[in-house]
Amino acid sequence: MDRFAVNLSMLFTELPLLDRPAAAAAAGFTAVEMWWPWPGTPVPDRDELDALASALKRAGTQLVALNFYAGHLPGPDRGAASVPGEESARFRANTAVATAFAGALGCRALNALYGNRADGADPRHQDELALENLALAARAAADVGAVLLIEALNAAESPHYPITSSARAARLAETVNAVTGLDNARLLLDLYHLAVQGEDLAETIALHAARAGHVQIADAPGRGAPGSGSLDFPDVFARLAKAGYGGWIGLEYRAAPADRFTWLRR
Repeated sequence: MDRFAVNLSMLFTELPLLDRPAAAAAAGFTAVEMWWPWPGTPVPDRDELDALASALKRAGTQLVALNFYAGHLPGPDRGAASVPGEESARFRANTAVATAFAGALGCRALNALYGNRADGADPRHQDELALENLALAARAAADVGAVLLIEALNAAESPHYPITSSARAARLAETVNAVTGLDNARLLLDLYHLAVQGEDLAETIALHAARAGHVQIADAPGRGAPGSGSLDFPDVFARLAKAGYGGWIGLEYRAAPADRFTWLRR
């Protein structure tokens, strides 16, 4: 269990949010990750932030990755950094809150979802806005010793999301680093999305794992636990190690309670 982090936005969702860290700990995990826990509220009340921090600490679980505000996930929003108007304003307001929360808990990875193409918006303007907001987020992350994660999603589930390959996400991370001079933007290798997109995972891992800031997994098709689809996870884990990736692997899949972690016991 010492290399895996349970995604509390995908697993144990039958429980209230504040009960999920203890459930992860009871299942044998010491590390957790999550999407922004308040999807409609980029700046929640201090009491809500403190209650979640206390629940994580009581359970003895380390928060290792956190999303910036990204709208409602899973769903049609798919991020806010590039979306003109209120959504990008929400993203900017959230950067200070999310990084302070993460920093206080020792979380060193923050994921910024790019955002969909918006009806009536100039894609070039959206890309300029995204770069401005991602640079802001990278600087805020650097202030708490964290990396900024850039994630590619698959086009089948996110047809309006423009970052749909590991190469495109890696180039965007390099561009953010060039703008900030901080070198703390990294690729989030979500192997489920990349597999659904049709990437050769062996090739992707060989090319990008050494510079990845975080890895997430789910089987494909179906986004279930390893063993529910067709991906060869023993091979995936071996290739990650060979490529030099030694960080956390987030378990970002859906599974019934009885089937959540049987693959690990096997």
